[in-house]
Amino acid sequence: MTKVAIIGSGPCGLSLLRAFQQAEEKGQKIPEIVCYEKQEDWGGLWNYSWRTGSDQYGDAIPNSMYRYLWSNGPKECLEFADYSFDEHFKQPIPSFPPREVLYDYILGRAKKANLKKYIQFNTTVTEAKFNGNQFEVSVLNKKNNTIASNNYDYLIVASGHFSVPYIPEYKGMKSFPGRILHGHDFRDAEEFRNKDVVVLGSSYSAEDIALQCYKYGANSVTIGY
Repeated sequence: MTKVAIIGSGPCGLSLLRAFQQAEEKGQKIPEIVCYEKQEDWGGLWNYSWRTGSDQYGDAIPNSMYRYLWSNGPKECLEFADYSFDEHFKQPIPSFPPREVLYDYILGRAKKANLKKYIQFNTTVTEAKFNGNQFEVSVLNKKNNTIASNNYDYLIVASGHFSVPYIPEYKGMKSFPGRILHGHDFRDAEEFRNKDVVVLGSSYSAEDIALQCYKYGANSVTIGY
């Protein structure tokens, strides 16, 4: 039987699993599928964690989700074709929902399709090699710290590309007496109450973090880019 490995169980990985499951519902024969997820739960970047830096196993935290994030795009542009917001919530909801609402919607589709049976959590892909015929995929089970290898006919990388922050070096950073952090590690604006904040960047995250800091009582917020 054909074997397929998927890396990541965020919205993209879950959509791939759903596509295979829909094909099976139509009577098509689907391959043997396994999805590797390095986090302890599904949802990808939408899987909020209070942790920053590393998880309980010493692995780098991949997501940048913060507590009070709201969607910066209308839900009508984010809706799945096979699973509407109305179907999930059984009532109309606003166009710009908060993080928890979108996360619940994403998982609602996955739960309805029973996709969790394909996923191995706390499992990090450490290496993937193509030998000319198949992909040899090595994975680390983070709970028991063991490595295993399996061969697959197809490998789908759905792990995203927003998990590793880049912090440029600016003159004076080494002697700056305040706190310096990347938006990847931002979790809550409360800690910046009564503080003067400088946000470097001009895209969605910078704008939203700056507004949240201001709303939650920062003395001043300056955006530089």
